[in-house]
Amino acid sequence: MTDTTLNADAWAEPKPTALLVLADGTVIPGHGLGATGQAVGEVCFNTAITGYQEILTDPSYAGQIITFTFPHVGNVGVNDEDIETVSMAAASGVRGCVLKASITDPSNWRAARDLDQWLKARGIIGLSGIDTRALTALIREKGMPNAVIAHAPDGNFDLEALKREAAAWPGLVGMDLVPMVTSGQSFTWDETPWELGEGYGRQTEPQHHVVALDYGVKRNILRLLADAGCKVTVLPATATAEEVFALKPDGVFLSNGPGDPAATGVYAVPTIKAVVESGLPTFGICLGHQMLGLALGAETVKMHQGHHGANHPVKDYTTGKVEITSMNHGFAVDRATLPANVKETHVSLFDGSNCGIALEDKPVFSVQYHPEASPGPRDSHYLFTRFVNLIREKKGEAKLPERV
Repeated sequence: MTDTTLNADAWAEPKPTALLVLADGTVIPGHGLGATGQAVGEVCFNTAITGYQEILTDPSYAGQIITFTFPHVGNVGVNDEDIETVSMAAASGVRGCVLKASITDPSNWRAARDLDQWLKARGIIGLSGIDTRALTALIREKGMPNAVIAHAPDGNFDLEALKREAAAWPGLVGMDLVPMVTSGQSFTWDETPWELGEGYGRQTEPQHHVVALDYGVKRNILRLLADAGCKVTVLPATATAEEVFALKPDGVFLSNGPGDPAATGVYAVPTIKAVVESGLPTFGICLGHQMLGLALGAETVKMHQGHHGANHPVKDYTTGKVEITSMNHGFAVDRATLPANVKETHVSLFDGSNCGIALEDKPVFSVQYHPEASPGPRDSHYLFTRFVNLIREKKGEAKLPERV
């Protein structure tokens, strides 16, 4: 019998090439992917099982590191059609992504490249191979932590420096992130939603003119406004009421976006107040909903773990129906502060938080969630018809049936 000497290196654990370092000093090692380097942000979890490309290009995620609770992310690859940020060349606002399983080769007829290549090209740092259930449970218990995500192919990290950076980051409260995602100039939009076998269409016969204030607007929101019969003019977040009125719109849309609504509201709320007082039909989504609440006299609060996913049940009090929605927000309108002339129209069936408001005496409403369904279910498309019906009513035209 001969002795066999085992190679110790064959039994060694692979050296971590990526770290997630939480502000409390917790270090979570994993395998790096995507861009190299490091980035600091707030860690949240997203429960959607599809639409990772739309999620990673949603400007509302600026300043955040996304943990995907679904274990297999990247298996359908990526393409140039599912990007949600308006500017294809703009840097991604998301600071990083955390995955359970390693990325596999893409298996979908629409795939143009794999997710790892795409993350590198967009400058997004990724980490895989960790227990995302445990991280999600930590967030649910303790709230969304600040953290640094770092990727170094050689596995060499200055751990103490990363801990200091994570602990020093001030967090999203009081942070205005809209300047990094809003458009720098005005532009018009006529693209309509994607159809199988046809791709995206064009709105050639618009009936109404809508001005969209861009706090980080998503492409599919603009597509659905165009599909609803609107010519859309997009203005930067800093646009004044005078600039809005100069375009003589039939309605005004307040877009989604990242960061603390109270911080962005310093310059955005005066414009929103003037729009509301003018009597123009107004529709807000996400950050636009929160800042509309501020403009009407309510307050906003930071949420413990936020709402991020494509499976959130919301009840519409105006119809009595329940819809499954896409959500992405870490702040909420405090329903206890709503003025008497503002009614609550939608509520989350997960935690009872406010998800929609409407003015009693003006054609103004907003929702906290994302009705454009990119990603997510299409239960809430009717809201775009509801908005157009406010415009039609003001113009003396017959209302359209709401699409449900």
